[in-house]
Amino acid sequence: MGKERIEQSFQEKQAAGQKLFIPYIMAGDGGLDILEDRINFLAKSGVAAVELGIPFSDPIADGPTIQAAGGRALANGTSLKAVLDQLQSFVAANTAVPIILMTYLNPIYNYGIEKFVADCEKSGVDGIIIPDLPMEEEELIAGVLQEHSIAFIRLVAMTSPKERMIEIAKRSEGFLYAVSVMGTTGARQSHGANVQDYLDTLKENSPVPVLAGFGVSSIEQAHELSAHCDGVIVGSRIVELFDQGQDEEVRKLIQGSIEVGVRR
Repeated sequence: MGKERIEQSFQEKQAAGQKLFIPYIMAGDGGLDILEDRINFLAKSGVAAVELGIPFSDPIADGPTIQAAGGRALANGTSLKAVLDQLQSFVAANTAVPIILMTYLNPIYNYGIEKFVADCEKSGVDGIIIPDLPMEEEELIAGVLQEHSIAFIRLVAMTSPKERMIEIAKRSEGFLYAVSVMGTTGARQSHGANVQDYLDTLKENSPVPVLAGFGVSSIEQAHELSAHCDGVIVGSRIVELFDQGQDEEVRKLIQGSIEVGVRR
């Protein structure tokens, strides 16, 4: 469980000559009762892990597509506790794919940090992403996550000074989340010209795999970015396709993206 399960999953994918692919889905979008089937579908499609978003009323890192999904989930009555309870009903006994929880600090703080982490462990959560928790304040939760062997996955931004990028890279666990655009999540037609050097720098300094996220919406973009890192994270496009009932397009996006490692 936890860090070990992430590492094992990643190693298995890479040993098979694949790039890593992590889809983001919003918990409660479409109802919590579909969560198990959706995670199993993604696992069978070849993902290395699943990033599971918790809906929040002030999602500062999220673009329009994920904000809309969060709104639908909140309208369905989705809460952090409800998500953890739902996960506990099936994930702890299902080790098919690691679960990475993405949530903002406020819901964790209101839940109670120690109780939150303990319940994450009971629910089979392997890693945590907190986009609004800066490096200078991560001691609020880092030690507790360490005690429960849950990976604290850091995000690093292109706008950060190089020294800060390197420090964040060295601290990350599970994988390093490389934000590959400036701004919020959402599909982009292309990425900036300096993204390759940025990813190369992170790869040189990270003890864990580096995955590029934000703005990735096509197989071609996955190919381009994965040439400079270990894989990609795709959120808005996955959320959009599921909302449209285009599950087969989700599968094609995943399988086309992970084949980058075979083609190179």
